[in-house]
Amino acid sequence: MSPATGLATELGQALKGSGEPGTAELLEALLALLDGTEGAGKAIGLTPLKGLVYRLQLEPGPGPRSLILKRREPVLAQLNRLVADRWLPALGMGDHCARLLATAAEREGRWVWNVYEDLGDGHLDGCTDRQRIEAAVDLVAELHARAAGHPLLPEVRHHSQDLGLPFFIANVGDAVRGLEALPAAARQPPKELMALRDRLLERLCPLMAETPGRAAVLKDDGGPDTLLHGDLWRANVFVTVAGEGVRVRLIDWDHVGVGPFSYDLSTFLMRFPPAERPWILDRYRQAVSEAGWRLPAERELNVLFETAEYARFANRVAWAAMAWLREGAEWVPVELAEIARWFEAWRPVLAE
Repeated sequence: MSPATGLATELGQALKGSGEPGTAELLEALLALLDGTEGAGKAIGLTPLKGLVYRLQLEPGPGPRSLILKRREPVLAQLNRLVADRWLPALGMGDHCARLLATAAEREGRWVWNVYEDLGDGHLDGCTDRQRIEAAVDLVAELHARAAGHPLLPEVRHHSQDLGLPFFIANVGDAVRGLEALPAAARQPPKELMALRDRLLERLCPLMAETPGRAAVLKDDGGPDTLLHGDLWRANVFVTVAGEGVRVRLIDWDHVGVGPFSYDLSTFLMRFPPAERPWILDRYRQAVSEAGWRLPAERELNVLFETAEYARFANRVAWAAMAWLREGAEWVPVELAEIARWFEAWRPVLAE
């Protein structure tokens, strides 16, 4: 057996065992990436990391050679490609995401595999190292400052979404309409689901009336539109410290969009305990001030943060309501109960 044949056989067996669609096309892309023979004869392992994401390990043991394989809908795969190949490079920040090494489309076009370099496990989830957190805050501030008002933003908005006031209005409206339609669903909602529906409508309907006030705060204090990561959880921020310094990279750009800085900053701050948030905000405030930005006071920031978070709550409600209307999905009552708890537990992100 030739080295190339051995590699193809091992890769093929590993991918086939996953049961995923499009593995034949993915195998072809991987063989081209590895030049047919690189890694031949070495044991291959395929480890699921989370839904639709795998680590392909080509060399077991210390310092493994590995790749990250992600299966995405075509639209999301294209968004991530645009981020890596066009939008971040246009900002001079092309080295602040994982390198996209190969792409493979499933034959029927329903799925696309993106193949990335493996950044390891150096994300910020659970990290208490202040140096690494500061580096991440500086990178986010730099991204927002460089992209603010950039000529590229219309293209980003065209391919992705506006995460400012339009996101709030659309999702609150969709959530209210979806909940109001539940009584007429083909599968009659049980009493507990109807009770959840009523609780959530009591939360969401007033938000529609509050829209003009929130719009005014966004206009006065939201700053210029900028490029947003859209899902800035700590697990999506990788920080490595090496001899040459600190390097920060952001992954999982599925929710990339355009809008106010507060959409990203609220997500990031809420992943930290309240006692940690003031110094993180101060670090961000100082970083963007060097670009000429002046952030509003905590009171206005809390309104901006709340608007972003309530829009995200409403988005989850809208999808859950649609799932019940379409198919009576069993998970919907659990999801809506969780969102109702989020509303009840909500507190301002910052102490005023």
